[in-house]
Amino acid sequence: MPLGIDPKVDFAFKLMLGSPEHPTVTIHFLNSVLRLEVPIVSVIILNPLVGKDRSEDKLIVLDILARDSLGRLFNIEMQTRLPSSFPQRLLYYNCRNYVRQLRQGDGYGELCPAISICLLDRRMFEQPSEAQRWHHSFRLRCDQNSDLVLTNDFEFHIFELPKFVPSSHNIGELSAEDKWLYLFTNAADMEPDSLSDLLNDDPYREAIGVLQMISKSPEDLQYYEDRLKFLRDEQAKLQAARQEGLQEGREEGLQEGREEGREEGLQEGLQKGSEEGRRTMIASIRMLEELAGDSVTPTDAFTTLTLETLMSKVTTLQQRVRDRHA
Repeated sequence: MPLGIDPKVDFAFKLMLGSPEHPTVTIHFLNSVLRLEVPIVSVIILNPLVGKDRSEDKLIVLDILARDSLGRLFNIEMQTRLPSSFPQRLLYYNCRNYVRQLRQGDGYGELCPAISICLLDRRMFEQPSEAQRWHHSFRLRCDQNSDLVLTNDFEFHIFELPKFVPSSHNIGELSAEDKWLYLFTNAADMEPDSLSDLLNDDPYREAIGVLQMISKSPEDLQYYEDRLKFLRDEQAKLQAARQEGLQEGREEGLQEGREEGREEGLQEGLQKGSEEGRRTMIASIRMLEELAGDSVTPTDAFTTLTLETLMSKVTTLQQRVRDRHA
């Protein structure tokens, strides 16, 4: 029987990677994806999920903040959609974690690295298919010489899960990083023992065990299902807002034409509504492509498409998104 718990849902994600009771899972994940020169040997979860957090408040922050024995800070998060101003958001939270280390009287030399890790269930960067990458790392480098680094204190790692393709059909031969990505992208639909046998290492078995515990705990399962419903509702609201904008644009154009009382005014109003409708539909298509995990089409690629073609693409993508999250 499939596991049925998706580790990409933030509640399950936090219990699996951010539980003080399972530090081995957190340590193994961080060492696998970061490959630091000095590996992590112990971690403290600075924002564990406690009983009072499991309330009806669906806007709870479920990122994971951890610190290792060397003082390095790790912020780990899962994003199932691409929020507005996402790069700025990543930068803000990593900057905040970095500067909050300093207390009165501390020197700058006491600052430790702040590392941000985001698993993104969307495509963020467009690349030729032959150069497709799903792990992107960023730090403060020199523009003129990429080997020259200003500081290693600031790192960002983004994993685009829809781009992940295992490098081998033999899952046991994959790197530790790829095994984690395989777990994130396949766990919900696989039988737990089969997945454990494929990954074949204790930290993965422990992680899968945490997901199984969610399915067996009525309280945790209810909270998981509430979070899953909330995420789906948020996606539905985005789609509804785009559709409403499209309808309003067309109606506004028609109304302006009627108020003019002249044929040319009507045509101008219709034209304006049509243009607004095109813009809204194009925005809807790009958003739905993100929700479907597709590459986002450049805006200029829509210039030759008719309004009917755009509407057809919207309808098709809406159905794909509904099927994906059914």
